Amino acid sequence: MADAVVIPGGRFGPGAPLLMYAGDVAEQRGAKVHRHSWSQEFPKLDQPEIESWVGDEIVPLLDTIGGRPLLIGKSLGTNAAAIAAERSLPAVWLTPLLTLPWVADALGRATAPFLLVGGTADKLWDGDLARRLSPHVLEVAGADHGMYVPGPLTESIAVLSRVVVAVEEFLDAVGWPR
Repeated sequence: MADAVVIPGGRFGPGAPLLMYAGDVAEQRGAKVHRHSWSQEFPKLDQPEIESWVGDEIVPLLDTIGGRPLLIGKSLGTNAAAIAAERSLPAVWLTPLLTLPWVADALGRATAPFLLVGGTADKLWDGDLARRLSPHVLEVAGADHGMYVPGPLTESIAVLSRVVVAVEEFLDAVGWPR
């Protein structure tokens, strides 16, 4: 059986809609989904020690699971990109912190495929960098860091649907799970 690890952002837990549905995609493919919750308050997001803090939270779970799980992380959770690079783990990174040099560097070292999902109204997103880092990118015009777009809420719900399709297509393209 394949495994997937859901790594939350800073504001909401692993049951937030983007993470919940991305994890559900993996579960529908037969994966056991491990939804991580932070055990303590995290340091400032723009400080390099955040990467090791996230590692300290995630590595024990990965060591318990073993194998090569799919990582699904949002925002703060994308600081686990260094772990994915070190362990050659496939990943889905939702609203990655591409403006943080250590996150961008870790993504650049990755040998396993990964999907990047972000919006043009997110100050932490860099679409040009995303497309240089991976052939698997969903960029949503006007979407902010929560992947909300201006207008009626139904438009943001439609974005969530696009994210689910992108995750499904990415996993199909890379043949996950094997």
